[in-house]
Amino acid sequence: MPPARMSMYDTANYYFDKAAEWMGLEREMRILLKAPHREIRVEIPIRMDDGRLESFVGYRVQHNGVRGPQKGGIRYHPEVDLNEVRALAELMTWKTALVNIPFGGAKGGVTCDPAKMSKWELERLTRRFTSKIALILGPYRDIPAPDMNTNAQVMAWMMDEYGRKQGHSPAVVTGKPVELGGSKGREAATGRGVSIVCALAAAQAGFELPGARVVIQGFGNVGSFTARFLHEAGCKVIALSDQFGGVTNPEGIDVAEALAHAQMHRKLEGLPRTRPITNDDMLLLECDILVPAAVGGVINTANAEQIACRLIVEAANAPTSARADAILERRGIPLVPDILVNAGGVIVSYFEWTQNLTQFFWEEDRVNEELSRILTKACHEVFALSRARQIPMRLAAYVVALDRVAAATRLRGV
Repeated sequence: MPPARMSMYDTANYYFDKAAEWMGLEREMRILLKAPHREIRVEIPIRMDDGRLESFVGYRVQHNGVRGPQKGGIRYHPEVDLNEVRALAELMTWKTALVNIPFGGAKGGVTCDPAKMSKWELERLTRRFTSKIALILGPYRDIPAPDMNTNAQVMAWMMDEYGRKQGHSPAVVTGKPVELGGSKGREAATGRGVSIVCALAAAQAGFELPGARVVIQGFGNVGSFTARFLHEAGCKVIALSDQFGGVTNPEGIDVAEALAHAQMHRKLEGLPRTRPITNDDMLLLECDILVPAAVGGVINTANAEQIACRLIVEAANAPTSARADAILERRGIPLVPDILVNAGGVIVSYFEWTQNLTQFFWEEDRVNEELSRILTKACHEVFALSRARQIPMRLAAYVVALDRVAAATRLRGV
């Protein structure tokens, strides 16, 4: 049983060690694959709208680049710290390797509260942060993307700031507005990917999506698109939630109505024909598919014994603690891991990058078709290894990813 208290970085390394041990990975390779390539911490002083000078702390961690340029999002949040960014950078390395796209892993963030900042303050913060880390960025070096509390506009500012010295370089970031070289289908990509994995994993578990009862915790970009696509596939979405709480209806929620309600009221509370439920209680609802799509650590030792679903599909990053993971495995509840489930975003980021490099752009149908092809292949690889060796899907996913990064490391002679 893993330790009771583990940070996100400890948890990422726990899963790494478990997979490396199962594979019999040699000690020197473990050292090479676990250690981050580069870590940067920068001070970001900016002038606030009221004339005050404030200084924020920013990070960029490049974990591994043996399979291609480092790739990973930038998040703005009051609790961003180096340990979290390290963990997320490592997860990106395994995620890109798992779906077999030519990237490594990186992550970045700024410790700030964007909800308390104006658009102009956020632009100044983004430009100064970009200028501070520009020496390690580049279309063939490190390519940021949106993450928590960042969006296409933030990526546009980053691209513009980088381009001031380096010339027009749209491929330096992904997740940009379509008008500036972004890819069609990028905004919905992660949620679409989650729905694709849900369909494949449900079939693996012995049931079909039409009529399946689904609980989705989180109604941001990922959760809302996941709800929409699963509803369109015939699922009965019986509970949804946002940061203010959840709503439930055992007969099914009208997702289109929920989207309209959330857009108008900025929250799900008060959605007609639903009753309120807490974010904690909704995780315990009896259902076919539980999709944690909000924050990390929501499935833990306090609730893992009471989880009442047939399948867990991790749309958020690290929503399940290591101890809870062991409990779910003992109880026989299959879990599809985050590094596979939410890879749709980075897959379409890869498409955006290639479109920028060639200056040849795809229609959305092609984006969605290629996304489905790549993600389906990755799912089948993980499912096949899990079945053949009788191991959990998380362990199988890590084994596939580590094997690819280790092979590239040996070939390069690092």
